[in-house]
Amino acid sequence: MTRVCLVCMGNICRSPMAETVLRRVLADHGLDDQVTVDSAGTGGWHAGMPMDERALSTLSSHGYDGSGHRARQFEARWFAERDLVLVMDADNLRALRRLAPPGAEVRLFRSFDPAAPEGAEVPDPYYGGAEGFLDVLTMVEAASEGLVKHLKERRSPQVDLACRPPLDGR
Repeated sequence: MTRVCLVCMGNICRSPMAETVLRRVLADHGLDDQVTVDSAGTGGWHAGMPMDERALSTLSSHGYDGSGHRARQFEARWFAERDLVLVMDADNLRALRRLAPPGAEVRLFRSFDPAAPEGAEVPDPYYGGAEGFLDVLTMVEAASEGLVKHLKERRSPQVDLACRPPLDGR
């Protein structure tokens, strides 16, 4: 079982949108029984609150259900329970890398989107309008597809046919 945690600042916009989308993409690819996904924020001021209404509305209008989400704050002890911690921006990347033990895999979520430039972030839509939430949805859908492709490749052993003995035993 691979365990993934998606992290943004307050866990009410970007990371719960990414969690909701990634769960769907994993299910669509038949990996939902092999990968668990959750989300959190680096800050705890929204802990216990539902997803931002604009995020929820954007997801809902595109066929996703994020209604069960409740915000929570990332805890350092979670590194031992997660294989991959994916953050939405450089500020959260720095914050979690300071907490991370050696060997913890912490990286930008958009690093899995092959079309995104190196270092690309998922911008915080909180202080903007509805279009920002739609942009976030587009970004997390692309990154989710790329992550699923990465996980599939990581799970599939590569077979080197040149190293196999010939079928006739020679």
